[in-house]
Amino acid sequence: MVILGISCYYHDSAAAILRDGKIVAAAQEERFSRIKHDARFPKNAVEYCLNEAQISSEDLDLVVFYDKPFLKFERILETALMEAPFGLNAALKSIPIWIKQKLWISDHIRNELEFKGRILFPEHHQSHAASAFYPSPFDQAAILTLDGVGEWATASISYGNGNHIELIKELKFPHSLGLLYSAFTYYAGFKVNSGEYKLMGLAPYGKPVFADLIYEHLIDLKDDGSFRMNMRYFSYQSGLKMTSRHFDALFGGPARKPEAPLTQREMDLAASIQKVTEDIMLKMAKEAVEITGCRNLCLAGGVALNCVGNGRILKEKIVDNLWIQPASGDAGGSLGAALLGWYSYNNKPRKANPNDDMLGAFLGPAYHNDEIREWLDQQHIPYKYFEDPDLFSYMSQMLDQGFILGWLHGRMEFGPRALGNRSILADARKPDMQKKLNLSIKYRESFRPFAPVVLQENAHDYFDLKGNSPYMLVTAQVKSSHLKKINTNLEGLELLYADRSEIPAVTHVDNSARIQTVDQTRNPQLWSLLHTFKEQTGVPLLVNTSFNVRGEPPVESPEDAWNCFMSTEIDILVLENYVILKSEQDSKMSPKQTQIRNFELD
Repeated sequence: MVILGISCYYHDSAAAILRDGKIVAAAQEERFSRIKHDARFPKNAVEYCLNEAQISSEDLDLVVFYDKPFLKFERILETALMEAPFGLNAALKSIPIWIKQKLWISDHIRNELEFKGRILFPEHHQSHAASAFYPSPFDQAAILTLDGVGEWATASISYGNGNHIELIKELKFPHSLGLLYSAFTYYAGFKVNSGEYKLMGLAPYGKPVFADLIYEHLIDLKDDGSFRMNMRYFSYQSGLKMTSRHFDALFGGPARKPEAPLTQREMDLAASIQKVTEDIMLKMAKEAVEITGCRNLCLAGGVALNCVGNGRILKEKIVDNLWIQPASGDAGGSLGAALLGWYSYNNKPRKANPNDDMLGAFLGPAYHNDEIREWLDQQHIPYKYFEDPDLFSYMSQMLDQGFILGWLHGRMEFGPRALGNRSILADARKPDMQKKLNLSIKYRESFRPFAPVVLQENAHDYFDLKGNSPYMLVTAQVKSSHLKKINTNLEGLELLYADRSEIPAVTHVDNSARIQTVDQTRNPQLWSLLHTFKEQTGVPLLVNTSFNVRGEPPVESPEDAWNCFMSTEIDILVLENYVILKSEQDSKMSPKQTQIRNFELD
């Protein structure tokens, strides 16, 4: 039996496909269309999934869409009427789109796929819960889903046992942790649905001086993690903007304009809402464990990408084991939908895989050496070929010299994190590397932190990490033995370039790091590179960031990688076993580029 899951029309559309319950492929539409967070019907992602499964749409047994459009439309209409007359204008603008497109998703699926079979529509948070539990390594688990809003639900607690998921309780719109966090994202001058990462990264530069104000005026938080928001301070129900004039008055002025200089206010606001978010996540996690009686916890939904909150759940020992869906946002809903089709609709038995069933999240397209060489020759791009052992030695030596590498190999990652197959890599020991990566490679804000990718067997030598973190979804503190003394009088962005550790490029200003651990089974090539780098330098880790620039999705193909390589100051591009030097693409070479060209492999 082959089942296709689809998510689209709201944020970050995607497709996923199962064969006899096994995950075959999954990908976001943005990777193919090159439109960040592309929400259109995932035509390219579906085509890829069908090709990977070696079938046509006629061979599909079932298609499952990740939410209920009519129920979501009901919420939008009801909210608009409640907020009249202010909400009517936004509703009138969106209704034509709903009537023309979103309400008739079954017709669109049939037309796009020429599919005549059964189409199912689970609820949004059911899809999130399924994406978290079914691929997890647990036979039984508490399941916590947290996001902006689905149909009506904004958070849910469920219990997973075998092939069954039981919904226990929900939090409903307009009271939403995801929308609360997005309101502060908007107020700090960042874009909603993409700038939340920036707010989380900014938080350690500030102090949570507004946390009490948030509790006093914005939310009424209960011991079980449920809460009610004072909607006087928010405007997202009317669809006009996230916050109201009362919010502005409470926090001392209007929202920061995008790209305006950051002030201490934004840093303190970020720190404050991050603290409140962590408090709520901890209370909800405790409640999930208490009412299910299970100390295994699965997380999904956009808020589950808050790796600092996830790290707190582990640090506070609320659970014994934590597993987070790598594609926790709406894209992962496509996978959850497909899994519901198999386990819930078809009532198929389930046996948990101790290593999880996500295949390392490497579920996207791969490009082989033969087709890469053919493309390079067609484009008249000079290159050099290395067999694997020599390739890893060469890459390690280049990284040790301070050069920055773009690396495309294997299957593309599913979800927002680069896990080594579509990555930019650099030496974490270089004090200026964070600044260079942000300003000359990623073209983004200088305060943004970078993540370390580390050999799993050495991770606990460097970080106070409980267990492992293969999907880069938890933070932990850098161990004190690797820290340096810094000026304690530094504040705000003054903290940015303090040489605070032996691995400064991946040590955030609060001495934390968002960690990816690598074992030899999940990604043997990345493990081999790290192992070789450790043999050469004594350090078992590197900087790992997604292979893209600001405003673009991560690269999918060799051509995407080439375009990113040539538009940035990445020094070396590695496409599988082919190495391309920036110096050989320019008629004039800088001294550094000459050094790369003249470097001889030992």
